[in-house]
Amino acid sequence: MQRIVALSGGIGGARFLRGLRRAAPDADITVIGNTGDDIHLFGLKVCPDLDTVMYTLGGGIHEEQGWGRAEETFTVKEELAAYGVGPAWFGLGDRDFATHIVRTQMIGAGYPLSAVTEALCRRWEPGVRLLPMSDDRVETHVLIEDGEGRRAVHFQEYWVRLRAAVPAHAVIPVGAESARPAPGVLEALAGADVILLPPSNPVVSVGTILAVPGIREAIAGSPAPVVGLSPIVGNAPVRGMADKVLAAVGVEATAAAVALHYGPDLLDGWLVDTVDAEAVKAVEAEGIRCRSVPLLMTDPEAAAAMAREALALAAEATAA
Repeated sequence: MQRIVALSGGIGGARFLRGLRRAAPDADITVIGNTGDDIHLFGLKVCPDLDTVMYTLGGGIHEEQGWGRAEETFTVKEELAAYGVGPAWFGLGDRDFATHIVRTQMIGAGYPLSAVTEALCRRWEPGVRLLPMSDDRVETHVLIEDGEGRRAVHFQEYWVRLRAAVPAHAVIPVGAESARPAPGVLEALAGADVILLPPSNPVVSVGTILAVPGIREAIAGSPAPVVGLSPIVGNAPVRGMADKVLAAVGVEATAAAVALHYGPDLLDGWLVDTVDAEAVKAVEAEGIRCRSVPLLMTDPEAAAAMAREALALAAEATAA
């Protein structure tokens, strides 16, 4: 049985994983999920990326949004607003609240996030083993400059409330330097036949996972081929505002620049979209195998086709 490990953020990663599961139905898939986006709201621990993967693969996601629960209602949110309790800009729905209540109760009882995630997945049966990158608290903060001056805000405030509309000067994964990989993470990487970097945000999703000491080193030192898929198509993010956080770390929003940001020490292969075919030569000049294929996940089968291309490139790297 082929053992595949994928590093994932939220929407883009989750949709790719759904395609991967279709492309490799017999594979043993482990997903290392980003927890840098985690935030505490209303006394609850919210894990947006873990939940997006869990809901998407478990059939409970709001398909149009790509996040949150299907058939959601917002009675609790409305009642909190009536009491004047915020923040109003983060839209937790009633069904979603239940997940965060269960998680927070279990953590309060002493269970680590990895055990809590495993318990939550028993309901959703995502068809993959979902691991948080760390049981330790890591929060991505963004150094911004606005009418209040230069200050650091939680990534969720920058992304959701401010819509990345103010200049970002730095992205800091607070706590990452002292965090440890969650149980099973390094073991999964050591035993992988293929390691994939889905088209998740390279700075605040995959980048935050790689910031946990030991994870990047385990991937770079693995004999398994490492293949990534560009989240940038035609010099623009497929979804979201990845160009804003790329600029904050001094990386151009191009398919080639993101590949070089990860680096040839990490990547064996890189897929770019057909509109970025001219990037292939530049990426391969740095020692990374590169192919241009369609990279728009218009439906689950398109995502599956992307996954097949990634696995084919991994096989090519292994055979070389």
